[in-house]
Amino acid sequence: MRQRPSPRRPTRLPAMAGAWLAFACLALAATAPATPPATPASAAPAASAPPAAPAPVAMPRVLLVTSLGEITLELDPSAAPRTVANFLAYAREGHYNGTVFHRVVPGLLVQAGGFTPDLQPKPAREPVPHEGGNGLSNRRGTIAAARDRGVVDSATTQFFINLADNPQFDGQGGSDPYTAGYAVFGRVVLGMEVIDRIAAVPTGAQGPFTGWVPVAPVLIERVQLLEPAPSP
Repeated sequence: MRQRPSPRRPTRLPAMAGAWLAFACLALAATAPATPPATPASAAPAASAPPAAPAPVAMPRVLLVTSLGEITLELDPSAAPRTVANFLAYAREGHYNGTVFHRVVPGLLVQAGGFTPDLQPKPAREPVPHEGGNGLSNRRGTIAAARDRGVVDSATTQFFINLADNPQFDGQGGSDPYTAGYAVFGRVVLGMEVIDRIAAVPTGAQGPFTGWVPVAPVLIERVQLLEPAPSP
């Protein structure tokens, strides 16, 4: 009587069949396409694009029509934003129309913006913070904010245009009002010959001033805002 094979005992294949099966498996493994390696979970994300450059700031231009000719100013709000905004606000309100150049010092500066032809002061708003030391120097043809010599934050309506390079007006930093200098906020781009014409008028003592007042008033007839200059 035959014994039945145990179910837990594996059936043995002939030696040649086992060898052929092993060879076939190796061949299939060699011809199968390689599986690409998985991307590591910790791989760094692709670099993002650099941030866009800030938009260039427009350079406002202002026309001063005076009794001796026309002057075009170009203002720099990137260097002196509050001073420029203050000047433009007064210009839009018509504050400067009918004012005079009340101080003319040959070889140094011409100053305007605060007085009527009979040297009466015009009303002004609260002063703006001092913006000196902004990288702009008091060179010939630049416009700067006038202020009380003993008070740093005191600029309101008055301004002056430099007739020469005046580095002594640039200031030395710090909070001392006597060395803080004067904030440049623009420059003359047309009409510097008019400025020189103003600088050549006879002057003397008048009203509350002990000197340097033009004998015949030099009037700012009107101020007009022009199209901004193209950004550099």
